[in-house]
Amino acid sequence: MYGVVILIVYKMLTSLMRLAMFVFAKWDVSGVEYIPETQGYVLVSNHVHIMDPPLLGASSPGRILRPMAKQELFSLPLVGWIFSAYGAYSVKRNGRDLRALRESLRLISAGEAILLFIEGTRSRGGPLQIGHGGAALIALKSGRPVIPVSIQGSNVKFPHVFFKWIVRRRPHIVVRFGPPVDLQGIEANSTGVREATDRIMFAIADLLPVDLRGPYDRSVG
Repeated sequence: MYGVVILIVYKMLTSLMRLAMFVFAKWDVSGVEYIPETQGYVLVSNHVHIMDPPLLGASSPGRILRPMAKQELFSLPLVGWIFSAYGAYSVKRNGRDLRALRESLRLISAGEAILLFIEGTRSRGGPLQIGHGGAALIALKSGRPVIPVSIQGSNVKFPHVFFKWIVRRRPHIVVRFGPPVDLQGIEANSTGVREATDRIMFAIADLLPVDLRGPYDRSVG
């Protein structure tokens, strides 16, 4: 199912991330019981830091996550090779990318787990931004479980992490997986995609503290 290079690089990076979390941070992970053990599924997350993919990989024992990443990253020297070797696949951000859609559905139907950042860009630790419809479209067309996950506290820079470790003030990084989002009965048209996007975003928001929910705070309105 996986190429040898992808398997080696993925395991190496996630193992290094797991070690870094144990040493340099207070790392809390909850809700892993919601992760399907065998079938393909869609993991949908907020996005805080460029290192979120290996962080989520380290937090998801037993499953390899195939992240979707913006196409520009793959053209960068070394960075592009790392992303490809890690198992990521590209998407164009300026409009609907049918190739990325087909690749996502192929991976899911083959029993793999894909990772989508529904905001389309990093929030850098701020409140949730408006969700994009691409993740919902993939989720609806795949018909497979959609697992929401939230990340808090990963927006730290390595020098700061090292300094805080020295003074015993490690950053608190929280990863919370939630139960599958109910998308039953929603059609994969423009109206359905908007509804599914909102359901997914609210599910992610429910896993975050109130001050990080942005426009998806259920207590407002």
